[in-house]
Amino acid sequence: MRGGLIQIALLIVVAAVIAWIANNTVQNLQARGIRVGFDFLERGARFPISESVLPYTPQDSFLWAYVVGLGNTLWISALAIIGATVLGLGVGLAGRSDHPLLSGLAGGYVTIMRNLPLIVQLLFWYALATSAFPAPRDAWQPLPGVFLSQRGVFVPTVAAMPLVLAIAAAVGALLIAPRFRWIAALLAFVAVLILGGAQLDMPEQRGFSFTGGARLSPEFTALMLGLVLYTAAFIGEIIRGGIEAVSRGQWEAGRALGLTDRITLRRIILPQALRIIIPPLTSQYLSTVKNTTLALAVGYPELGLVVNTVIKQTGQAIESLVIMLGVFLTISLSVSLLMNWYNARMAIVVR
Repeated sequence: MRGGLIQIALLIVVAAVIAWIANNTVQNLQARGIRVGFDFLERGARFPISESVLPYTPQDSFLWAYVVGLGNTLWISALAIIGATVLGLGVGLAGRSDHPLLSGLAGGYVTIMRNLPLIVQLLFWYALATSAFPAPRDAWQPLPGVFLSQRGVFVPTVAAMPLVLAIAAAVGALLIAPRFRWIAALLAFVAVLILGGAQLDMPEQRGFSFTGGARLSPEFTALMLGLVLYTAAFIGEIIRGGIEAVSRGQWEAGRALGLTDRITLRRIILPQALRIIIPPLTSQYLSTVKNTTLALAVGYPELGLVVNTVIKQTGQAIESLVIMLGVFLTISLSVSLLMNWYNARMAIVVR
């Protein structure tokens, strides 16, 4: 009873302090003739957003501009997390390889990436994309259908609906197939693409520009490269450390059963290592989401850049920052809950 009353009293004190600060702030702003409130969200934004996942025009409201910025943030976060996880897995496995060149390259990559500030890496990739790449007429073509120029990276695309259906089929195969799940998922993905009549839309060079395909802007390209390469170095060390933490007796047991090292790693080592990997991996995912705000340095219009533009146009700094804080808190808590749920599923159940 006493402990509960103390906690209630502390909660009341904290709420009273917050209410006093909020009321004092509102009064001071009103005394200076500064408007307070969220009614500005209904007004027309009247500023462009260079690229977005969601449709947007300058005639849309400030509220929709925030939603568009949030869509860009979620898109970048998801792509960066997936790309960094895949690359980090390769770096982690290479780091514990017996081949000295492979392990040395992985160690050098981790050392360099982790000791260079992310903002510096973003600026480097942006400068490379905007100055080192050639003009569109002289664009580099490292692969068929892929062009690199100062206007961005142009890549082949597939129609959205067949691609979504193919991804859904692959996920279903992963969940249903008892054996050879990855092969079944790949076959399902390819089969649905073919049966759905999906065709590659290849970019073609036309004078000073390109037609067809998809354009990855220099801002998007620099941001993705910086986030993926930087985060993969940390994830690689997390995965390497998790694998090293599993007893070497597990490897010897797999070999004694006649299993290859690859099967032993996939079936025995990694499931145990995941219990060690997931908690620090969760923190890294949260850091990746928060690091997307550095897109402001290269001009990619994620939520932070949109908020900055809205503040300059309306002067509603406190309201805009409150929205931004609330959005990032919600995203971080959602990622944390999802990873904690997965961690609980991977935990050893003692009966």
